[in-house]
Amino acid sequence: MKTYKICVIKGDGIGPEIVDEAIKVLDAVSHKFGFELEYDHRLMGGCAYDVFGEPLPDETLESALNSHAVLFGAIGGAKWDNLPRDKRPESGLLKIRKSLGAFANLRPAVIYDELINASTLKSEVVRDVDILVVRELTGGLYFGQPREKKDESAFNTMIYTKAEIERIAKIAFEAALKRNKKVCMVDKANVLETSQLWREVTSQVAKNYPDVSLEFMYVDNAAMQLVRNPRYFDVILTENLFGDILSDEASMICGSIGLLPSASMGGKVGIYEPIHGSAPDIAGQGIANPIATILSGALMLRYALNEEEAASAIEEAVKKALSEGYRTKDISAYDAKEICTTAEMGSVIAGLI
Repeated sequence: MKTYKICVIKGDGIGPEIVDEAIKVLDAVSHKFGFELEYDHRLMGGCAYDVFGEPLPDETLESALNSHAVLFGAIGGAKWDNLPRDKRPESGLLKIRKSLGAFANLRPAVIYDELINASTLKSEVVRDVDILVVRELTGGLYFGQPREKKDESAFNTMIYTKAEIERIAKIAFEAALKRNKKVCMVDKANVLETSQLWREVTSQVAKNYPDVSLEFMYVDNAAMQLVRNPRYFDVILTENLFGDILSDEASMICGSIGLLPSASMGGKVGIYEPIHGSAPDIAGQGIANPIATILSGALMLRYALNEEEAASAIEEAVKKALSEGYRTKDISAYDAKEICTTAEMGSVIAGLI
């Protein structure tokens, strides 16, 4: 029997609750499809700081580097907001992404027919929306040096190399081949030299993918078009800062961030996590929506373990659970037949496998 080692980082807030349900579903699907998942539980974030004095202990990073994938919940909370920057939970997440070489963040934004009224946009605008945002994750403004904050001024540096752009562009084009064969590269080439380099390099990469169409769009226009006509987009390719903003905007088109997974990949080991935060205000109440984490597990099976049938089985089980009217509190206003706790929703989906 095939065995895969998974580094499990539950994190802070609702992280432990939602990851437990993802594991419940992963156990069901691995049993059905004949492989085994070996979990190595480690700490990262505020909980790790409380124990080790560091948001990313060496033993956690070592476990991640020696695993097939990392399944991650969420980190952070007001309790740790006043720590020095390098001790905050978010610093641990940035470090593990960099250490694992996870330079590509894939964030699908999909409308479920059963939850179409959950979107703040009109149903005729969002029906059949299926967008994939491919965001460069380890370069750009967030990591550029030098950077400095003084009393009267501050500055950051945005740097991209040709190699960084080439590798993320290839992932976007490969993804587009399996979808509707459209890539829209979002930038600000009218004012930023880095964006001009992005256009040049992406155009060169596109020559290797003649079946995929490529267009360019300024980020301000892309932000408007995501609200005006989101069905226009298939794969959105963009750099770190713009991707951070646009992927959140795309997710809210779907009505609830509790439904949407992500994959941070490209290096030796990928990180699979929900897009939402740790929501410490609802932690421990059993009302968090585990679906985004469960679907992140499906992405892990697909991209890290090449278990496509198992990944599809999870996605179909989620769709069936929603079509049968099972809802957690955050989406209970939309055609709910039964309001579920976090654990109950996980059990429903696992049972449908």
